[in-house]
Amino acid sequence: MFNVTKKSIQWGEETLTLETGKVARQADGSVIATLGETSVMANVTYAKQQKPGQDFFPLTVHYNEKYYAAGKVPGGFFKREARPTEKETLTSRLIDRPIRPLFVPGFKNEVLVICTVLSHDLVNDPDMVAMIAASAALTISGAPFMGPIAGCRVGFANGEYVLNPEIDDMHNLKLNPEQRLDLVVAGTKDAVMMVESEAYELSEAEMLGAVKFAHDAIQPVIDLIIDLAEDCAKEPFDFQPADYSALYDAVKAAGEDAMRKAFAITDKQERTSAIAAAVDAIKGKLSEEQLADENLGSAIKKLESGILRGDVVKTGKRIDGRDTTTVRPIVCETGFLPRTHGSALFTRGETQGLVVTTLGTGDDEQMIDALHGTYKSNFLLHYNFPPYSVGEVGRFGPPGRREIGHGKLAWRALQAVLPAATDFPYTIRVVSEITESNGSSSMASVCGGSLSMMDAGVPLKAPVAGVAMGLILEDDGSYAILTDILGDEDHLGDMDFKVAGTAEGITSLQMDIKVAGITPEIMEKALAQAKDGRLHILGEMNKALSGAAAFSEHAPKIETMQVPTDKIREVIGSGGKVIREIVEVSGAKVDINDDGIIKIASSDAAAIKKAYDMIHSIVAEPEEGKIYKGTVVKLVDFGAFVNFFGKRDGLVHVSQIENRRLNHPSDVLKEGQDVWVKLLGFDDRGKVRLSMKVVDQATGEPAKADEQAE
Repeated sequence: MFNVTKKSIQWGEETLTLETGKVARQADGSVIATLGETSVMANVTYAKQQKPGQDFFPLTVHYNEKYYAAGKVPGGFFKREARPTEKETLTSRLIDRPIRPLFVPGFKNEVLVICTVLSHDLVNDPDMVAMIAASAALTISGAPFMGPIAGCRVGFANGEYVLNPEIDDMHNLKLNPEQRLDLVVAGTKDAVMMVESEAYELSEAEMLGAVKFAHDAIQPVIDLIIDLAEDCAKEPFDFQPADYSALYDAVKAAGEDAMRKAFAITDKQERTSAIAAAVDAIKGKLSEEQLADENLGSAIKKLESGILRGDVVKTGKRIDGRDTTTVRPIVCETGFLPRTHGSALFTRGETQGLVVTTLGTGDDEQMIDALHGTYKSNFLLHYNFPPYSVGEVGRFGPPGRREIGHGKLAWRALQAVLPAATDFPYTIRVVSEITESNGSSSMASVCGGSLSMMDAGVPLKAPVAGVAMGLILEDDGSYAILTDILGDEDHLGDMDFKVAGTAEGITSLQMDIKVAGITPEIMEKALAQAKDGRLHILGEMNKALSGAAAFSEHAPKIETMQVPTDKIREVIGSGGKVIREIVEVSGAKVDINDDGIIKIASSDAAAIKKAYDMIHSIVAEPEEGKIYKGTVVKLVDFGAFVNFFGKRDGLVHVSQIENRRLNHPSDVLKEGQDVWVKLLGFDDRGKVRLSMKVVDQATGEPAKADEQAE
């Protein structure tokens, strides 16, 4: 009934297995990839005909995690998987980016890739397993896919590169100081196609070494996929790219001069209008048959690409007049908004981000329910890209995949310089509102986020800047690396290479390549050129940071204190009674964790002090020989009980009330009276012994007679 093909190799510390032929047999390609006990099923289907008038490649990748894979029941009211989590969206993008450029040019049939996590061993992250499964499913499906690809994760600890580190070592690098890198690389046998990383100020050489290490590490996986395909791949889909050379010649003859003049305009809006006019002029000179050709859009794009690319490589001059290494003019402003905790307006050429920082308490931390466990995040970065930022009308609604991806890239770039939670116990939320865009708005978010947090008084280890690099690689091997690329250069170029970091090193790297000819030498040169651009931007940012920013008066103040873990129960009280009383009486927020770290938050310093004193009185121990102010709570024949330290009471014997004999303590005391007492010590049964007569009751200072006696 089943025609099963199964292949395995030892990959790093685990066995990697690819299996097909038993499950989802009606899909064009279906593979279950297993690493350790983490299994992901990838299913590929593609349309056998192109939709009429289709002028783009409709590839869709969905990665979804099933909670049953880790033996969990989903949270929420409905108890089932709902909209994609951030991890699922980011992983879908990770898989999409390296496979998209590898479909045969001109193929515009709809393709759907669905990756489903079936089993998770809580050790091996399923995202790379999903990428391998998707590549294998595409390779055996018969689709015109020029793969296979493979992907892996690389760590860097104690000076050594680590292949596919365990998931607990990677999901929060801050908790693992030895681990300085979380790098994902995808590539073919000959070239790297995609890089995504989060790092702790690695040098360019260390980062390049990690990419090379990863590319070498995926070679056995690529060979495994090829071995699988040789046994069970379907017949290749009969697809012949359309020959539209005659149409291209007609388009070029009709509008090359007008298009060159349009691209010579340096202002983006004027250039966009001129290009649109040139396209209209071209269409006006074509026949009805040529206008009806579904390859007309491709022919026009090829003309635009040839003009932009050829001129840059030949002359070194770009469409906005810059050379290949110049960064556009930068203007940085901090304190842009009056009531926010921190704000900055970062403008680089025609790209602008308004970035705002809000400081919250422990109550504001984000709870993340992941397959490998539930944890909290105290650093949030949200990126918004409204249509007006590019002068267009369009959908305005919840964040899409692009916005989530760009926000995560900026998050990765900034997290490395955040202070430890014990030093700065705030939840930090950064929001980047992109108000203009022509070039990398994610890197503008990095720069603006760094400025905004510093304006809010967040003690960053160092400012962070980011720059987007581009590449134009011609067929003859000539190339040009571009610093601070424009939107058109990104759209028509061969590489999008974003690098962010401090003056000391790289904190985030993202690379997408559209061609399979990027050499290590080109990458090394791009990294070096990116460093020059990053240092230039940091210099411009430093001009806006002349001094340390004052902590916003509108932000909550937080004080931390550490209590012994065996005292936590006393602070919380039965059913939370004590901690609720502290919050009600003081007016401050109080948060306590299992390690005994207590965060007290309020915009009122007096409320923080009140809560601090109340907690201190519960957990602290009275010191022998110290004077305390207390209240008489009970009178008995042999003395008075005084509440002198939190809820702690002690006995002042009748002989210790005054330097004279008293018939009864009520001769001089009454319940509710405030008195000064000195802690003499503890008796054999641990009872507290107090004295009033050795303290001046008017001043609270030691009595002179007592000083003489001592």
